[in-house]
Amino acid sequence: MLASLALAAAIALPAAARAEKADRDKPISFSAEQPAQVDFQKRVGTLRGNVVITQGTLTIHADRIDFKQNADNSLSATAWGNPVSFRQKKDGSDEYFEGYAQKAVYDGDTQTLELFDRALLKQGSDEIRSNYISYNAATGIFKAEGRPDRPGVEGPGSRVQGVFQPRPGSPLLPGKAPAKDNGKAAPAPSTDAGKDGKPAGSTPSGSGAAGAAAPLALTPDTKPPAK
Repeated sequence: MLASLALAAAIALPAAARAEKADRDKPISFSAEQPAQVDFQKRVGTLRGNVVITQGTLTIHADRIDFKQNADNSLSATAWGNPVSFRQKKDGSDEYFEGYAQKAVYDGDTQTLELFDRALLKQGSDEIRSNYISYNAATGIFKAEGRPDRPGVEGPGSRVQGVFQPRPGSPLLPGKAPAKDNGKAAPAPSTDAGKDGKPAGSTPSGSGAAGAAAPLALTPDTKPPAK
């Protein structure tokens, strides 16, 4: 039997990797093509048929979504689709993180997203693929596990695959390669004589802002003071 491969790593270190904090202060909006079952007192519902549910920058598209509004006004939802898509803006940044899978479970209380089967998690140009991914939007930490494909579902199998692009400013980026030392000595100062017979670029001795003054040394006076 194939062993399960687990991987945990930080997608992004800065605090900007966290989900948009203001989302839970926004209203929850939803739409669906088929009749919906919603309990306004309990703030729960089941939506079917090209479902879209949003709260601030958070957006979920799916064939079916079971959702609820938590006590702190955050959204929790379980979604099924081919695929489900999840998108939310990072706090303090214009970038979004995105998740795709056959099933997604989002817990607004803990800001945790779980992706099941043919899962893909993207953040900028970085991505991770496997059959199970858990992502904590509050910390920017993900966990991916290689699980066998479900019958009839073609996926990545028991492997975790990912790509991390070079960080901005990295010497690995095109045009950012560090200068190589080819072993050549630095060129000696020019000794071409000027019109006055002195080397070109030399500064006349004496006072002058451009002149390089000798260091000033302070020594104690050993002579007794005059009476």
